[in-house]
Parts: sequence; C-alpha cells; structure tokens
Amino acid sequence: MLSKLLLLSCIIPFILSAPVTTSPNSSIPATSSATSSASASTSGASTIGVITIPLSSYSFTPYPTPTLNPSSPVFPATDPLNPPYVSSDPQVVPDFAPAWAAAHEKAKDLISDYTIEEKVNITTGVGWANGLCVGNIPPNKNFPGLCLDDSPLAVRFADYATAFPAGIQVASTWNRALMRARGLALGQEFKGKGVNIALGPMMNMGRISQGGRNWEGFGADPFLTGESAYETILGLQNGGVQATAKHFINNEQEHFRTSESSNVDDRTQHEIYAHPFLRSVMAGVSSIMCSYNLINDTYACNNDKMLNDILKREYGFQGFVQSDWSATMSTLSAVAGLDMTMPGDITFDSGNSYFGGNLTDYVNDGYISMARLDDMAMRIIAAWYFLHQDEDYPATNFNAFSPNDEETNQHVNVQANHYKLVREIGAAGTVLLKNENGALPLNKPRNLVLIGSDAGPGKSGPNEFPDQGGSDGILAMGWGSGTGNFPYLISPLEGIQERARQDGSSVFWDFDDWNTALAGNMAYGQAVALVFTNSDSGEGYITVDGNEGDRNNLTAWHNGDDLILAVAAQNNNTIVVVNSVGPLIIEPWIEHPNITAVVWAGIQGQESGNAIADVLYGAYNPSGRLPYTIAKDIADYPAQLVTNDSGSEIVTIDYTEGLFIDYRHFDQANITPRFEFGFGLSYTTFTYSELCVTPIQSSDTDQEDLTTAWENGKATPIAEGSSTALWLHEPAFQVTFKVTNTGPVSGTEIPQLYIHFPSSASEPPSVLRGFTNVEISPYNTEQVSITLSRYQLSIWDVVAQGWRKPDGQISFSIGASSRNFRLRGDIPM
Repeated sequence: MLSKLLLLSCIIPFILSAPVTTSPNSSIPATSSATSSASASTSGASTIGVITIPLSSYSFTPYPTPTLNPSSPVFPATDPLNPPYVSSDPQVVPDFAPAWAAAHEKAKDLISDYTIEEKVNITTGVGWANGLCVGNIPPNKNFPGLCLDDSPLAVRFADYATAFPAGIQVASTWNRALMRARGLALGQEFKGKGVNIALGPMMNMGRISQGGRNWEGFGADPFLTGESAYETILGLQNGGVQATAKHFINNEQEHFRTSESSNVDDRTQHEIYAHPFLRSVMAGVSSIMCSYNLINDTYACNNDKMLNDILKREYGFQGFVQSDWSATMSTLSAVAGLDMTMPGDITFDSGNSYFGGNLTDYVNDGYISMARLDDMAMRIIAAWYFLHQDEDYPATNFNAFSPNDEETNQHVNVQANHYKLVREIGAAGTVLLKNENGALPLNKPRNLVLIGSDAGPGKSGPNEFPDQGGSDGILAMGWGSGTGNFPYLISPLEGIQERARQDGSSVFWDFDDWNTALAGNMAYGQAVALVFTNSDSGEGYITVDGNEGDRNNLTAWHNGDDLILAVAAQNNNTIVVVNSVGPLIIEPWIEHPNITAVVWAGIQGQESGNAIADVLYGAYNPSGRLPYTIAKDIADYPAQLVTNDSGSEIVTIDYTEGLFIDYRHFDQANITPRFEFGFGLSYTTFTYSELCVTPIQSSDTDQEDLTTAWENGKATPIAEGSSTALWLHEPAFQVTFKVTNTGPVSGTEIPQLYIHFPSSASEPPSVLRGFTNVEISPYNTEQVSITLSRYQLSIWDVVAQGWRKPDGQISFSIGASSRNFRLRGDIPM
C-alpha cells in the first residue's frame, strides 16, 4: 500500500481536455495541447491544477529502431568513439543507428535473466551522497553500475582536473573546431576520473537575459545553441564518456524553477527550445535530463508529450531519460517516458523513492508493464554499451562527497595539456565591442594601471566560495552545480605583468572597487588605464549579494559603472574589460569619449588572465561574436524575469513572445540595440563578394517521395524519427562566396547566414541558419561555403505536425552580424 500512497500523495486534479495525436507506444489519454503531456480524461476533473497521470494499467510497445541504410559519404554508419571530422561547413549526417541497434541487442541479452528487482535497480539511483559520484547506479550481477557527475565545464568535486571556459564562452567563438575540441578534452577528463555519464552540456535558450544559468549554455539563438551542443556532444562521446543533454525543457529561470509552468505553444517549442535537443539526438547523445519545471501544467519528468512523443518518437532518441536531481514526481513518470530517477531518493536523504520498491510494486500490480521496465533498463545499459564502457573502462577514482578520503580518492591527474585549449577558447570567445583611435592592440605602453577587483586574484584563492558562490577577484565561471574547482586561476594582473616584463612597461594596480577617488588618481597620467568589471549569476540554491541565482538586474557588479566613469574622467585612454555571465546595460559609460576600447571577455576558465592579455596585446586577433543581444534598456528584451509569486501553487509563465526572442524581437519591433547579436570587431577588416547558390542532388534515394512532397509544400509525416530523417537534414543547397582580408594583419572572420522567410511563414525578419569561420592572411581572399538543409528552410506546421517549406520565396543574407549584411540572395526552388 505504501507505493500507492506515495504516488497518490503527489496527484493534483488533472485537467479534462480534448484529444490530440499521441505517441504510438503510449496508452496514456491525450490532453489539449500539442506541447503538454498526456493525462487522463475522466468525469468530474477539475479545470485547474497540475496535469498528472491517473492510476491505471498501461500497456507499452517499444519504438522500433531506425532502419534506413547508411550511405557514405553523406550518411555514414558512425560509432560515437569515431565521429566525423569536424568541419567549418558540416556536410555529413552521421548515422548512429547501427551502433545503437547493436548496443540494444547486447543490453537485451544482458538483462534476459534479471529479476524485476534487478531491472528496477538499473533505473534507480542509490540516493544522495550514498556513492562516490553525484549520482550512482549500483552494480548488478555482471553490470558494474554507473557514475554520473557534473558539470558542463569540469569534473565537479574532482582534483587535478581542468576548469574549462563555460558554454557561453565557446559559443562566443562561433568556431565548431573549438567546440569539438573542448568537448573531447572534457570527455577525456571525465573518462580518466572513471565517470560514465557527464551531466552536460546544458542548452537552455537564454530567454531571460538575467537567467542564472545562461552562462552554462550557448546563447540566445536555437541554431547557434544547437550547433554548439552538437559539436560538444560529438567531442564528449569521442572522449569515451556518455553525454547528457539538459535541461529538457523550458527551464529558463531559477526563480520558481520547481513550481512554475512554462506555457509554450507548439511551434515555438519545436523551432526554438526543442531544436538544440534535436541536434543532440543527431549527435548520438546517450542521455537527456528532464527539468524541474512544468510545461503547459505538466512536470517535465512526467510529460508524455515531450518525453515519449517528441523525444522518443519524433526525434527517434535511442538513449535514456534521467531526471534532474529530485525532479521525479511520480512512479508513473515511467509511463510518461522517464527511464532513470536521480539521485534515487524522493528528496535528498529521504530514504524512499518513486522508483525502487515502488516501481517494483507497480510492475507486479500491473500498473506499469514488464515491457516498459525492460525498455527502461535496456535503454540505460544500451547507452553503456554504445560508448563501449564494457571494454576496460576506468573505475571511479575520486570521491565527490569526501574529496580528502585517501581510500577513495586516487588523485588521478587528467589535465594533460588542456590548459592550452582553455587559453585559446578564452581568447577566441572574447568579443571586441569598441576600438577607437587604434587603442588596441597595446604596443609596449610605457606604463599602465589595472583598476577593479576583477583584475586580480581572489582574496583567498580561486576556490574560496563553495560551488563558486561568490567573487572577489577575476570572474572565470558562474556558480552552482555547473562549476568545478580551479586547479589554479590566472588573473589579468598575472597575464599582463608577464607581457609588461617583456616590453619594459611599468604596471600599477588598485583592486578597491569602492574608492573611486583613488582609482581616478591612479589612472591620471598613465598611458593606458584598464578598468575591469564583472557580473555573476548561477543556480538558485545559492544566493550571492541578494541575487537568488538569477541576476536582479543587468548592472555591473562591484560598483562597476561608477568605477569606470571615475577612471575615464581622469584618463583619455581608458579601456574597459568585462567578465560577465551575460549582457549588461552599459549605457552609463559606453559613449564616454575617453573610453577608447571595450573588451567583452566573458567567463574564460582557469587561463582567464592569459587569454585577456593575448587579446589586449594582439597575440590573438579577436574573432569572438556576441551570442546574445546587448540592449540599451532591460525593458527592450521581450521576456522579463518573473520574481513575484502569484499566490497560487504553480506560478504561470506564458511565453507570449513566441518565436521572437533576443535579436528576433529587436528586429521585429525595430528596436536599436547597443550591440546586436553576432556583433564583434577585429584588428583587421573584411569584405565579401561573388555570392553563388547551388542546389545539391539528394543522396537519399530511399526517401525521394518525401523530398518531392516537401518541395510541393507538404509537411513531414508523423512517424518514428520524422524530425531527424536523413532527407530532411542532408545538404540541399550550398552557398559560396569570397571573403577578403583588407587589413595589414591576419584575422578570422565569422560569416553568418540569416534566412528571410516569406511573409506567409509569420517568422521573424531574420533567422540565423548558418555560420562558418575563416582565417585569412593580410590582403588575401578565401572562398567560403555554408551548406543548408531542407530542415533549415522549414517551419513547423502545427496542424500537420511536421516540418514544411513555407509558401513563397525564401531569401537570405550573408554578413558579419544580425544587422550587418554584406550579400543577399534567393534560394532557388
């Protein structure tokens, strides 16, 4: 009886609703929204409250594995340990289906003699702090168990591991090779520590400019985020660890994250928030983590529509769904598509679980079918086989909860030479926003002063605050579970002094953010005055200076605005360096005539000071581009942080802006930003010429009828894997053009392709659908290509429930940002 009581205690009256198409394998009654989960339709149901799954018996039929034959070179059979080579213009669609099929067969054989309890053990974590890792699946017969550990930028709680630049920093590079390399290095370090499942990357969309965890992700555009996630996952799994795409889905703010319903329409969900997860599935991701929040009144980990119909049916996901920590809401979440509950207990140290013995009882009592339990266990074990972790995989050699326990921490050093990559990404993701009168790069200044606490080391070392929940020196990562310990942290003072010694320059500094009179006096008479400021955020379980995860505002921290103005008042060559988790309102000082340059350094990891010095001195010509818009006023952003509780049990957050997030909104509303999405300067200049668009013959002869139907305006069919089908994602058009470096130094340009859909599509004016990077020596010209698929030219049809080509002419622009177009053309269809 206990199992029933645990479930029923969490059931709130479900909503009576009209039916829609449901997933083929699910027997759960449908609900009213194409993006909400399924629930029961029973008489007398309340019209308010959380939608839940009613206690009943549910049958289950597994989704079939994809059967399309691989075909080189476009669609090669691919093993996750040997992904396609990284390309600045990807034209290969890796086929992981054969590897998944083989892994599932092995998993089926492995569990063939397992009891119900043994299968349940595969799905249930051992409980908070009851193992070596943040999450643990226990050993089972000849299965060694699993270690799950954070974070998206480091092996959390481990020593002798690298603190990499955050996701937002690598997204700012707009460089697929660096995205892949970072993923690979992270994967190697996770494997070296004996972690089976890395809890990253994070790919929520940055809908809220103040969002606490935005820095863990890849910016405010679905295409850029999707490509960043895709390359990161290919790299991670190439390194041997299972990757986890998180948080699925609409976990866009920390306030009320466990009690808010993100109400999102079907088209917006598909085109904006789900797209990065689609690309993750195409990268062969092993695991997807469902989030804390509700989606259209249904908890994410209890959401049949999102987990079963979209993720497992429409995307053809072959791996397993795990809960965020304590995000499981019901034993019947298993029916809705949840495969693994983490950390296992209902709440930390509660001693009970929605899975475990309750799941066993529900299977024995017929509420959950044995076929579904088999599917859950097989998906988890198949992912283990998929990454070949049955072949001499290292045992866990650190203790996340007792790092000083010498019996369980072997102090394995996994850093290799990854510091070099950290430094390169730190510099490549730095965005030059302003550079007047040749202020940068620095050329052996006779003297310079560094002002602001962000220029120096923390007062008590780089790991002064637990989970990085605070900052009194250089800001190199945000706070929360998405962090790691720094093995060391290079501050700007150290990086700049190293170069100053070579140049014979004199260096002075003042780290007091509040003594503006002293700062101004120290800046007076210096050849260069460098002012450093920052802005921090993180996960909501830590509050820093009154910021409960999300930022309270977009103002520089540590008196930054006043500090900058005080220095600029006394020095006519003031250069501002900003380490920030996201956009700031910089209107108080950006147009000050004495501020000659602004360097948006982001959050760069352990080599921050060296990366900043590389850019300041021209050792690295800046090529970073903004992955979000910097507005003139916080009110200019289309969605605002919700901090007021309405008094109801569930806080409703309506995504009324729809498709118009970030730059899409600014374009649609004709709002001039301070710096637009995709913006960034260089120490050289570039011109574009000779645009050409060429259709590409389809290589998918098995699905010619679908290609023809798409060309005639028909939507993709409702079928398994329909949104990840080869014919939809194979190269369809190649756009080529030339880029010339018209300046005296080598540099990297980031050409960006924006689609302009016809008015019939009701899309934003410009939508990013391609980018590349090209390094060009002085006065030379390079030919560049960006390849488009049919998917990139499609919109989601909410009636047909598929992707289709809109009616009318599709045009595009090539340029250096979302508002700096250099070439224009039409797609020949």
